[in-house]
Amino acid sequence: MANKVNEISTAKKLSVAALLGVMGPGIIAGLSDDDPAGIATYSSLGAKYGYQLLWVLLISTLALIIFQDLGARIGVVTRQGMIGLVRQKYGARSGMLSATVLVLANIGTMTAEFAGIAAAGELFGLSRYISVPLAALLVSFLVLRGTFARIEKIFFLLSAVFLAYIIAGFLAKPDWGSAFKGLVTPTMPLTHDAIYIATATLGTTLAPWGLAFIQSYAVDKRLTRDDLKLLRVDVWTGSLLTGIIGFFVIITCAATLHVKGITVDDAAKAAMALEPLAGTLAKDLFAVGLMGAALLAASILPLSTAYSISDLTGRPAALNDKFKDAPLFYLTFGFITALSAILILLPNAPLIKILILTQILNAILLLPLLIYMFGISRDKKLMGEFIATKRMSVIYLVIIMVVAAAIFGMLWFSFFK
Repeated sequence: MANKVNEISTAKKLSVAALLGVMGPGIIAGLSDDDPAGIATYSSLGAKYGYQLLWVLLISTLALIIFQDLGARIGVVTRQGMIGLVRQKYGARSGMLSATVLVLANIGTMTAEFAGIAAAGELFGLSRYISVPLAALLVSFLVLRGTFARIEKIFFLLSAVFLAYIIAGFLAKPDWGSAFKGLVTPTMPLTHDAIYIATATLGTTLAPWGLAFIQSYAVDKRLTRDDLKLLRVDVWTGSLLTGIIGFFVIITCAATLHVKGITVDDAAKAAMALEPLAGTLAKDLFAVGLMGAALLAASILPLSTAYSISDLTGRPAALNDKFKDAPLFYLTFGFITALSAILILLPNAPLIKILILTQILNAILLLPLLIYMFGISRDKKLMGEFIATKRMSVIYLVIIMVVAAAIFGMLWFSFFK
């Protein structure tokens, strides 16, 4: 009897150890979606519409779970990154075009991450001319000098700052009944602004760079097909945490800013507006969360870009590689980081235009990327026994149609209304 108990205990320990060994791609890719652009979008949604559009976040989170799961599975099964597979299946022109749009969009999004770092630093009295270069050096040192295991541990530590948003949410004393109603009852004002913020919420949650990252990161982590069941736990956990963080940001702003008729268009302004309504602690927690979110995303975004460029060209791309073994990978990382930091520090840089163009590029890229992923999931030669089932294929198509409707609705109201 004692031996049997020991065997069960040992099996449980092995299962936990196996899960911990697999965890990483889903949680890191998911939480990095809650970057300054995402926090700004959620803050704006909560401030302008209160709890009304929480259902958009719920749908976005479900879409994130399904496509992050698909991306991770494609990476493990094919042992290739997204852009490399697009090139292989759809041709060099499609691969090059996808990579070009992804790089341009990632530069803009990376600029937004440094803008978040600058704004968070200024909330604590630190000049952007200090905080931005320090952050750029920090993320560069982390990737250039660290091993895969060490880098992943630091990513996990950075992820812990998102607890600040949950605490701030409780401090704001939201109306939980209204929040639940907004989460499960779809209502939508048919205005340009409402459709734009709903589309932005979908786009910032289901970010193209995040989809590209999780696939390449699963390859870099050297996960195998035997790890797929445990990897699904990791992906679902990361995606659900992403939605939970977004939920608490929205209800924080709904409970404080919306009821006072205060609207904001970025996370730093949201943090400042919180102080007289929910106290200094809530403001500081919001600012700490913004800084941590920006640092995590500023580490992930150039990695996503470096993986993609290396995939396109067939060059080595692994965090355990030395610079001499993967020069393109590390040079791409350094270039994206340095360029984005410089753009933020330029006195008259057109940051608003850059961020608007970035949102447009991400929207343009998201739809074909989802279609490419759907096509790859149905390719027997690439996926073998892991080919998408008919039921999952229908679910993928429904999500793609929802994304298409949101994007075309936004474009219609932008140019024809």
